[in-house]
Amino acid sequence: MTNIERQILQIIATDRIDKPISSMSGKLKRAKPKLAQAVELSGGSFEGSRAYARVEESDVMKARGMRNGIDAFSSEHPRYGAILNGYIEEERARTETHLYFGMQEGSRLTSNDYMGVMTNLGLSEGVAEGLYPELMNISYKLARKRDEGERSILIGN
Repeated sequence: MTNIERQILQIIATDRIDKPISSMSGKLKRAKPKLAQAVELSGGSFEGSRAYARVEESDVMKARGMRNGIDAFSSEHPRYGAILNGYIEEERARTETHLYFGMQEGSRLTSNDYMGVMTNLGLSEGVAEGLYPELMNISYKLARKRDEGERSILIGN
């Protein structure tokens, strides 16, 4: 096996591990606010034997959103607002460079390919071995929902 093929296999294994972890991360990010909003603290705080919580309110200054700022500017200066919106909506031609990659027909990544990616992430061999079967199970379920053909990564614009 050449060094280039080894690098491409590492990209494919990384890409395939990224999918289930990103999926789980997205689920966790969506779950946290729901869980926090469901906690009802009478008196605004809680002190338990293992955990504590409190609710605090603070006045903070937040920047106006980009779209809101442009809309406000456009209403105060309609002529210039139209020009600004024109610039924003104008399509810009640019060149992007992508690396396309995939597996040859009938070929598969080995557990060593995946294990190498996980240990490069800082997981011990034991932890990587423990995670491997479950990550592959989740990855397989996600792969059935998506086209597992050729993939690409943006490498330059």
